[in-house]
Amino acid sequence: MIKNTSYKVQSDVNTEAERLYYQIEEGAYVTTSAGVWTVYNGEWVKIYPQSGVGSGLGWTRYDDTVYTSENKLTVTSGTEVVLPNNGATVYRSYSGIDYYNSNTQKVLGSAVNDLYLATIVFKASTTNAEQGYFHIVLENTEGTLYERLHEEFDFPKGNNVTHDIHAVFQYYVDADFIANGSQWKIAATNRDVQVWDIIFFFSKIQSYA
Repeated sequence: MIKNTSYKVQSDVNTEAERLYYQIEEGAYVTTSAGVWTVYNGEWVKIYPQSGVGSGLGWTRYDDTVYTSENKLTVTSGTEVVLPNNGATVYRSYSGIDYYNSNTQKVLGSAVNDLYLATIVFKASTTNAEQGYFHIVLENTEGTLYERLHEEFDFPKGNNVTHDIHAVFQYYVDADFIANGSQWKIAATNRDVQVWDIIFFFSKIQSYA
């Protein structure tokens, strides 16, 4: 006669410091306050939770209050400047996460190969729509170049008409990005451009930490 038998196995809940102290052994499972981990291909991999608090995944929104319809930022033709955001109002999926530093105006990354989405929103206008256009770009201060995250905009609706700008970029972060940070910049061509009501929205959608 064959009987089905169930067994209950309960592991201790360790600290993150204890997990990192353990010798790497393929197939090992460890439970900590941050989640459940296993060793796969010689590295710790979090298998639960994959989202929410403790996973490192989430979103943050930063609203600028300096440049408004009453106080527009003027980007002079032929120049490139950092797209500012003082982060006076911040919304988070949960407390304790930040993907942007309003003091240094730099975009942040947590760990190598983390994957992010960035949404850049603002209003813009120009005095000469026929000749004026601008671009926004993510640029590292040094190291790896991120200029591939770049988009150009023109003004099809006429002079001094307000345009609602909404751009979405997907990117991963490498060691240079984490060490140096990066900045969103804006450049105007042929005509000055005015910008206001700036919002940054960042989502970490995949984590290797």
